Amino acid sequence: QVQLVESGGGLVQAGGSLTLSCAASGRIFSSYAMGWFRQAPGKEREFVAAITWRRGSTYYADSVKGRFTISRDNAKNTVYLQMNSLKPEDTAVYYCAAGPQTIATMPKGEYDYWGQGTQVTVSS
Repeated sequence: QVQLVESGGGLVQAGGSLTLSCAASGRIFSSYAMGWFRQAPGKEREFVAAITWRRGSTYYADSVKGRFTISRDNAKNTVYLQMNSLKPEDTAVYYCAAGPQTIATMPKGEYDYWGQGTQVTVSS
């Protein structure tokens, strides 16, 4: 069993930066990937970024490439999402997820474990 706790959300002006953290408790297997997803009001949940636990390979949605960076600290069982050049359309609840994944499945949201989410609001 894995528990995920996100933190770091908040209110920021457009163009600003935030760093989200996702602390995992329990066993993270080498086959796992850690993903970040977001859901804005009235919209479906969408993939943001993912990182493989073993190699640290990263994958991003086109909408955040060049602005967001996902990273991990295996010793701390923590994944980070550094968000720069934030836009009002980045406003959403951001969720951390974990589970065994392939490159093809990472964006699909079929993860075994999910955090409770953290709100990110970007004002214009």
